[in-house]
Amino acid sequence: MRERVRLGVNIDHVATVRNARGGAHPDPVRAAEAALAAGADGITAHLREDRRHITDPDIDVLSALCARAGKPLNFEMAVTEEMLAIALRHRPHAACLVPERREEVTTEGGLAVAGHEARIGPVALALAEAGIRVSLFIEPSEAQVEAAAAVGAQVVEFHTGRYCHLTDPGEREVEFERIAAAAAQADILGLEVHAGHGLDYDTAPRMLAIPEIRELNIGHFLIGESIFVGLDAAIRRMRAVMDAAK
Repeated sequence: MRERVRLGVNIDHVATVRNARGGAHPDPVRAAEAALAAGADGITAHLREDRRHITDPDIDVLSALCARAGKPLNFEMAVTEEMLAIALRHRPHAACLVPERREEVTTEGGLAVAGHEARIGPVALALAEAGIRVSLFIEPSEAQVEAAAAVGAQVVEFHTGRYCHLTDPGEREVEFERIAAAAAQADILGLEVHAGHGLDYDTAPRMLAIPEIRELNIGHFLIGESIFVGLDAAIRRMRAVMDAAK
């Protein structure tokens, strides 16, 4: 019987709203507490180099919160010496290496691991040696999966944005099959498979048709939906949708 697929909730955009006006409200840490109470299996937070949403003090408090709750913190980070030092100081459950460009609105694609193993490998090794689970946010392609395994990742999280944004049913099915094939390849190579970006009540269940997927990380949709129904209700519905899709 398949294990229950975990739901990680990204609380970055609570901080986006807070930072739009300054001050302390709404508090992303309070959102993390509410998410865990509603059934989230873990919290994801991306400390960007420009600190556009999550800040260093947020990570301090989120680390303590997740430790007290016995729940994992998934620390999303660019492949830089600064972020490596922060990760090593906090030692979150997992560090997910992601691409980052100052001019992008949100993460636009997966991390280019293939061809950049010499840069990514030492960071992955340092994290792993500190007892931090190493995850790479990548495109669902054979080359990227092979490179992720080569640099010592334990987890790959597939970028599902393209699938979620396609409107043509045929094109969407082709992209789904690409994700499914990459997930099967990752599993053979001993990598745990996660997925995230753009997922909602309709697209998340479809991802669960891929048997290798063990976790979904969802943020923007849940924070947006919470404006209308509340964060607790939005997360509980997502959990119910995921459970019904198994």
